[in-house]
Amino acid sequence: MTAIAPRRTPGATLLRATGPLHVLDYHGVPYEGDVGSGPTGALAHFPSVAPASHPDGPRLFWMDRDVPTGPALGTSRGGHSLDGLPIHGPVLPADLAAAWLGGLGGWRPVRDLELSPGATPVAIWRHEDGSVLLPFDPDGEVHAVLSESYHRAATGRADVGAGTDALRRSYYRLRPLLSRDLQIELRRAFTRLQRRHRFPRWPIEPALHDFYDTILGLLAAVAGEPVPTIAPWPQPWTWCLVLTHDVEAELGYRNIRPITAMESERGYRSCWNFVPRRYRVDDAVPAGLVRAGFEVGVHGLYHDGREMESLATWSQRLPAIHDQARAWNAHGYRSPATHRQWDLMALLDFDYDSSYPDTDPYEPMSGGCCSWLPYLNRDLVELPITLPQDFTLFTLLGHRDETLWVDKARYLRGRGGMALLDTHPDYLVAPEPRTAYRGFLDHFGDDTTAWRALPGEVARWWRRRRASQVVGRPGGWVVEGPAADEAQVRLVG
Repeated sequence: MTAIAPRRTPGATLLRATGPLHVLDYHGVPYEGDVGSGPTGALAHFPSVAPASHPDGPRLFWMDRDVPTGPALGTSRGGHSLDGLPIHGPVLPADLAAAWLGGLGGWRPVRDLELSPGATPVAIWRHEDGSVLLPFDPDGEVHAVLSESYHRAATGRADVGAGTDALRRSYYRLRPLLSRDLQIELRRAFTRLQRRHRFPRWPIEPALHDFYDTILGLLAAVAGEPVPTIAPWPQPWTWCLVLTHDVEAELGYRNIRPITAMESERGYRSCWNFVPRRYRVDDAVPAGLVRAGFEVGVHGLYHDGREMESLATWSQRLPAIHDQARAWNAHGYRSPATHRQWDLMALLDFDYDSSYPDTDPYEPMSGGCCSWLPYLNRDLVELPITLPQDFTLFTLLGHRDETLWVDKARYLRGRGGMALLDTHPDYLVAPEPRTAYRGFLDHFGDDTTAWRALPGEVARWWRRRRASQVVGRPGGWVVEGPAADEAQVRLVG
């Protein structure tokens, strides 16, 4: 148990909540569930959070998409955003809110949501006692982004990258018949379609974390003091740098040793993801990497772009994928070409998956989860790819050096995020990408604020963090639980 931050509120907890709120659990905010403690009257059907020390004080209210807003109220959809994060679920229109809240007295709109042309005006409301009403369900919007179901909400279709799936499937059917040069030309042509996506922005999309900051700020205002959270990384580090490699073909398999030597000379370790049935992998190779302090993962079964086509195909291949993971002592997975489906990924029997980019319009499945921190898909830790891949940067977009990698990693360092890079030994054989990779490693080689971790280490830390909590003690806010000896308390607001 480590005391980190002072506190003013007496007692072991800061807030009491009448309903679930993701931002509380995700950031480790000290709170208690208290379903029976909510207000009575017109606001009773809205979930809320209040200070534990004075439950009759100001509250943060929000809509719950699973709870009706009452016979006198209606909802609207589409065309709204907060901090750049699209709101795709139901919202409480400003005119209806004004008519309803006006009858309660003391409420006024304090912030309008950003609107698309023709959208119904929507506002955040504040009461004279300091209470705040969010006209949407924050948990629903966070889930829509992390799972990428915002594609379905925006288009009415259930697949990631709706509108391009037919082209993608046709490409993978034909790919074995195409020369490598023609494959690259088709990918370059495909990028011209993908550039049309407005959300998430590339190469940086801060909307989700700006949204988190806004909600935490509102909680701090309601609490009347800064909100204690569990910092994302163990002490003494303030950000995280993770190196991974996908070995796509025989050429990459033969190019492992020069890259591990380059990393070892600079004090780095990395994870190597192999495709078990595309080329022959001598079991001694992954075993040797693990003995040398590196890590090994599974990169699909065939790398043929078909695993995510259906539940039937996925279920057929999973047993062989899991058997190979056990044979290699592999605890992580990355889907070939980062194909992904939220419900299918949750069936993986791995400690972690690393198939979701934070933002990437150029992958065969464009989109992104917008997170530069780990998160959970049921019991599976997701480690987002947060730096552009080498193939995208050098082959598709024609970059010549490491500048974009370095610039984004610096940004993530400033936001306390995770810079997770996915490169391929198949492409690092070329002089420019290899020189750029070396330059990237050298740039952060002396950065003592970075936790240079293997993805498995990050996943295990994230589970310890998730199972821990901030508690008020006489000496201050402390972290109790599996992460107590490593965790740092961070005050927000």
